[in-house]
Amino acid sequence: MSTHSSMPFIPGVTHSGDTGPALWFAFHEGRMLVVANGEDLGLPRCSDLAELGLEPARVQYLGQLHGVHAFSAEIAAPHTPPGMVWHGLRTLFGRFDELHVAVASRASQIMEWDRTHQFCGRCGTPTVLRTDERARRCPSCQLTVYPRINPAIMVLIHNGRDVLLARKASMPRNRYTALAGFVEAGESLEETVARESLEEVGVQVKNIRYFGSQSWPFPNSLMIAFTAEHAGGEIQPDGVEIEDARWFAPDALPNVPDGISISRWMIDAVTAELLRSN
Repeated sequence: MSTHSSMPFIPGVTHSGDTGPALWFAFHEGRMLVVANGEDLGLPRCSDLAELGLEPARVQYLGQLHGVHAFSAEIAAPHTPPGMVWHGLRTLFGRFDELHVAVASRASQIMEWDRTHQFCGRCGTPTVLRTDERARRCPSCQLTVYPRINPAIMVLIHNGRDVLLARKASMPRNRYTALAGFVEAGESLEETVARESLEEVGVQVKNIRYFGSQSWPFPNSLMIAFTAEHAGGEIQPDGVEIEDARWFAPDALPNVPDGISISRWMIDAVTAELLRSN
């Protein structure tokens, strides 16, 4: 049986005493500081960012990564320490392993939440960081604010042997992916899947099944992926979000997203299963 101490990452809100040399997820204007050793990238490790000549505007404790304390920080003034580079978080997908990408995503979102919730949204009073949970509380009206997460669904619809892929207006002209959309207030995830399928491409779905989820910090999203079967309707792209949508055979797919996204994971899994069963 695994124990809590054997977990590769143990989230935490506060720490007691000296952490010693810690791992730092330090950001400036959306880019993260990494140690560059040829093609290999790593995290800065030091007791204090002042050792690197960096001045943080704010610091948040994240927990322990492989037994080493980890922090997130927003850097006030740009400076590049020797042997290090600033990387866009998206470019680290595929360069860092899955665990480090997950913690980097967490660090980025916590930093952004802390930065944008310094004042109460109800009464304007400066908020105070809580020490017993990840939250900021207003000392005046007691409003408590937690890190914001925006749930969004993704759905890959199949009809017999074919899968429905769409091209959004914001994507490269030859790239297709699964349908996606944000969950609206009062909706269940399954209701969002049905609504987005109808709104974006004009089709009805059935047999909605959960596939998996992925934290997606661009910004603050949780992608919740589903598969579904075509239940009716002809494909009619809405012409606003979706410029084109088609049925594709699993052995004749168009250009699809990179392997960093759950969209690609789902496309690969579903089309492989369709190829095995037909």
